[in-house]
Amino acid sequence: IAEAARYTGHNAAWYLARHGIVLGVALSAAIMVFLVPAKWWQHAAPWLFMFGVALLVLVLIPGFGREVNGARRWLDLPAFSLQPSELVKLAAVLYAADYTARKHAVMKSFRKGLLPMLAVMLLVSWLLLREPDFGALVVIAVTSFCILFLGGMNGRHFAALVGMLAAGFALLVLSSPYRMQRIFGFMDPWADPLGRGYQLSHALIAFGRGEWLGVGLGASIEKLHYLPEAHTDFLLAVIAEELGFVGVALVIALFVWIVMRAFAIGRQASLHERHFAALAAQGIGVWIGFQALINMGVNVGLLPTKGLTLPLMSYGGSGLLVNFVALAILLRIDWENRQLARGLNA
Repeated sequence: IAEAARYTGHNAAWYLARHGIVLGVALSAAIMVFLVPAKWWQHAAPWLFMFGVALLVLVLIPGFGREVNGARRWLDLPAFSLQPSELVKLAAVLYAADYTARKHAVMKSFRKGLLPMLAVMLLVSWLLLREPDFGALVVIAVTSFCILFLGGMNGRHFAALVGMLAAGFALLVLSSPYRMQRIFGFMDPWADPLGRGYQLSHALIAFGRGEWLGVGLGASIEKLHYLPEAHTDFLLAVIAEELGFVGVALVIALFVWIVMRAFAIGRQASLHERHFAALAAQGIGVWIGFQALINMGVNVGLLPTKGLTLPLMSYGGSGLLVNFVALAILLRIDWENRQLARGLNA
């Protein structure tokens, strides 16, 4: 709706119809995924991850990948565009959960437990930086290593890894003039409101206009070509303008509930000694919650601007499809937990 509001007549109807089709496809895919046992995803996890890495390579090859705003992140397929990094987010969760479940006995060892996963993540990180997609890199890295920590990684190794990640991200920012400009724009958006601070300044204006109850659904002014990427990265600012503090609070409550339910489902699976299912459920919660946290932080000016969408809400075919599939896997794990609790076979 936020995107359709930029257009009139047939163009607006086309955008709404297109999003309705994507929503229908995502819902159909989620229903089919729910019918697949969780143990199948454990067997398929390494293959899905390798398939995702292959897509990351393919998107960098001229003629296959499509460049938008200086980034090559999309594959042009006959019927739609695919963003491989969205698929890799889910594949990384499943692979990290499978890896941790298989390596549980040696997770305290740096050489046998952490090092192989670290090497794999370095390869993925290099491919994502070639696009570049720094936001997806942060989400995938944090989610994967959180799963390792939940699966029993050595505490000292985890602390050292966090320090290495922080230093690596700082180095990536300092080595890129583009990322440095985003940092300076984040620190004082009003110093250059028509330049590097343009996105954040208009997001803050949208929040200010919304006040407590908003200006009304559909009445946002900022989304009408003032606020960049109003339908994806800065959707929360549009929600704040139209529905106010109350609307934003409801969105935050939604994601808090999803994360809490994911961890509850994971704990229940661990009681039945379903280690992969437990880690996959909690990994999905970490991924969705962390990405939502970054998107919200960017919108309110607490974090530097990053190209990350708001899960389940932002416009986008690949992201919506993968989010629905992830939730379907989570629901399947919950259903299997309930079956086992009743003494039935999952």
